[in-house]
Amino acid sequence: MAVIFPDSQPSTPLQDPLLPWLWSVKQALEDWNSRKESGSDLIKLLSDCIAAFKDNDQYRDDIRFLKIWFFYMDFSEDFGSVFQKMWESKICVGNALLYIWYASFLESKGKLYDASMVYQMGISRNAKPVEWVKKAHALFLERMSEIVSSAQTIGNDESITFGSLTNPWSSSTMKVLLKKINHELMKYDGYQCTTKPYSGKVALSSLKNSSRNKTIEIGRTKYQIIGCAGQGGFAQVYKAYVSCNPDDVVALKIQKPAFPWEFYMYRQLNQRISDKERSSFGLAHRMHLYSDCSILVCDYLGNGTLQDAINSFAVIGKSMEEVLCLYYTIEMLYMLESLHGVGIIHGDFKPDNLLIRYARDGITKAGSHYGNDLTKDGFRDRSGPWHDQGLCLVDWGRGIDMHLFPDNMEFKGDCRTSGFRCVEMQENRPWTFQVDTYGLCVVVHMMLHNSYMEIEKKLSPEGGYIYQPKSSFKRYWNGELWRNLFKKLLNSRPGGNDKKLLQDLRESFQDYMCSDPQLIKKLSELLVKQRASLCA
Repeated sequence: MAVIFPDSQPSTPLQDPLLPWLWSVKQALEDWNSRKESGSDLIKLLSDCIAAFKDNDQYRDDIRFLKIWFFYMDFSEDFGSVFQKMWESKICVGNALLYIWYASFLESKGKLYDASMVYQMGISRNAKPVEWVKKAHALFLERMSEIVSSAQTIGNDESITFGSLTNPWSSSTMKVLLKKINHELMKYDGYQCTTKPYSGKVALSSLKNSSRNKTIEIGRTKYQIIGCAGQGGFAQVYKAYVSCNPDDVVALKIQKPAFPWEFYMYRQLNQRISDKERSSFGLAHRMHLYSDCSILVCDYLGNGTLQDAINSFAVIGKSMEEVLCLYYTIEMLYMLESLHGVGIIHGDFKPDNLLIRYARDGITKAGSHYGNDLTKDGFRDRSGPWHDQGLCLVDWGRGIDMHLFPDNMEFKGDCRTSGFRCVEMQENRPWTFQVDTYGLCVVVHMMLHNSYMEIEKKLSPEGGYIYQPKSSFKRYWNGELWRNLFKKLLNSRPGGNDKKLLQDLRESFQDYMCSDPQLIKKLSELLVKQRASLCA
């Protein structure tokens, strides 16, 4: 991509402070292309240029500055965060080229569904000239259609390129599966679809700036917005009261462009997960699908995330107590055992997506509070107060329904989530459930060490190689238990009995916890203390 200096732009540094930077970038690019330098100077130059002008109104709609951002993005591993910063700085947000270039960039990285979302975003925002975006999107769909046609000939035992872990129809089968799930969605209770844009009295875009106490109407129901509970590149999540009733609290996930896949995944969970385990995976009540956005109405859990719990120890220079790590590891093993056993992959398993659940308030028949009644009884089978205690896995936008694919299907592709790329992604090998089990290992490592996991490849005593974490275990931990967990999960292979592996590991952790009543007692005390701290 060459740097172009249109004649219409000011031609002197006094009038155009960006101009000297552009010439410096041009020279640095020439040096890099001729291999005169490694690229570190170019990256620093691009970063400094962006920092100098990102808040300058003169260059907010300047195509030359947009190209600087894209040069920098091309050198960045976390290109999603670069785009997020570009978006927050409102760089060329009304220009068609922003959406066309970024969608093309995503397509080159294999993130096909994300690319389609960006095209749709440009069209919904009427980026000028919008005809360019529509034409580029149409050509993109033609390319995807050709890939789908060739993918339909693939046999049951072959791998297909799954370009992005966003969802199953972000791969080469995107168009076929999209039609299939749309047909399924129409059958689901709570799914409301219209071809019209959202037209409530309060514009949804206004919630980003000031959401508190605004009331919006969705499907004849009024929701009082209490505040923003989280946000990403394409979606915002708000805490809201239904009909202004503080006893009826929900989470509203507003996404642009519209994104029905997550609701489909929630309904698949309803059908396949047992009632006993269902509360561990979040609940979606309704989906309102408009032409310009979608609104997912979900349960609201305000106890914080596992990431919050990890951070609460990190800020005081400590790691999470081992007994808490043991407990949450059992919870996560339970989750993946249940999911993988019914052909579902979460695809984005990380502590931010694990909400903490606490035993419900109330009085038992014995007169004690559930929160203080976490004894050994019921721990192993998660009955009594333990049933309502633990973790809840949410954010199913990257979920994969294995039932939509041929038997024995394996995937290729990279989630591009720093720190959570499984071994198979790092080595460009096929994967299935490893994307989740590797995520579990990273979460466990974060709980134990307050850091992301780094792995190393070592010779195995049995021959061949094995992967293991670089970090060592403290001498007073149950090292054998942790070493076995990482060894088994980091070295599992597609096609293995994943459910049995997870079950055996989970039972080994339960056996250890139940071997000493003092461990359950200490866990109960720590959970009560953690609840008081996080919920405060």
